[in-house]
Amino acid sequence: MKYTTLPNTDIKISKICLGTMTFGQQNTEAEGHAQMDYALEKGVNFFDTAEMYSVPGRKETYGSTEKIIGTWFKKTGKREEIVLASKIAGPNPGLAYIRENMDFSPASIALSLDKSLTRLQTDYIDVYQLHWPERKANFFGQRGFKVQHDAWEDNIQNVLETLEGFIKEGKIKHIGLSNETPWGIMRFLEESKYQNLPRIKTIQNPYSLLNRLFETGSAEICIRENVGLLAYSPMAFGVLSGKFLTGESHPNARIKLFPQFSRYNSAQCTEATRLYQEIAKKNGLTLAELSLAFVTQQAFVTSTIIGATTMEQLKENIASIDVVLSDEILKEIDAVQAIIPDPAP
Repeated sequence: MKYTTLPNTDIKISKICLGTMTFGQQNTEAEGHAQMDYALEKGVNFFDTAEMYSVPGRKETYGSTEKIIGTWFKKTGKREEIVLASKIAGPNPGLAYIRENMDFSPASIALSLDKSLTRLQTDYIDVYQLHWPERKANFFGQRGFKVQHDAWEDNIQNVLETLEGFIKEGKIKHIGLSNETPWGIMRFLEESKYQNLPRIKTIQNPYSLLNRLFETGSAEICIRENVGLLAYSPMAFGVLSGKFLTGESHPNARIKLFPQFSRYNSAQCTEATRLYQEIAKKNGLTLAELSLAFVTQQAFVTSTIIGATTMEQLKENIASIDVVLSDEILKEIDAVQAIIPDPAP
């Protein structure tokens, strides 16, 4: 395994992060425990979850992922070996079962944090993230910002003050954002700088060969402000495994089970995937190795979040840490990006 540090800290984290959103829906508790056992054995010491998981969010499975991680901590006694990240959900009418007020008010943060700690069977979370903005700013399948009037008023100082209180209590060590825009990242950085409040350490956004939109604006912020990208969906819901190019049905694949996540279903995504597979084969790699290695070796990426429903997938994904893409391969990848730029918004 390769390691780095959580930005602006001395906390060592693996360059591969175990994503757990399948635990409790696509994966049983026993399978989740097996994945965590194997990941830790291979040097992965960074796990990511969220209060709303498993995905897709449902009332019946809300909180199931954190519960499974919690039972693993209790069974193994290995909490101190793991750097744990979780998230509080922002406004979403479809998730109203999580709590009455889906906002980042002091009461909401306190309620969500305490419930997560209980499910996780721990008394602290290493990186506590805001899962998506309170304001209407960033949506799956949408390119760029579209003006939408909402009732949001700038409360970022208050949010940081609330999180600071939980840091002082020891319930949170560090904070981060997720599904955030360049403006949002800078706004949080600005507030922490001028109000002497806790600074965000990470931003968790999608990034893959099929979606490199993070490079426009946000990547420069990460480099210049030392904020680490925790890149999620590096395999584009499994599309970048190449399995959908074979003509087989794969009925148990995430993208088939959950058609509402259609951002990777376009003809452009299929064609780009085919071209990337040609590059992989030409260079003696699997498409998964090419896809994950591309993300992991970007200078602004702190850790690549992998997710798997089978041990076979997990093993291949973790093993990708040993793959290093040459400058020539990166040029070939950029040539495809130039022809079919970011087909999955």
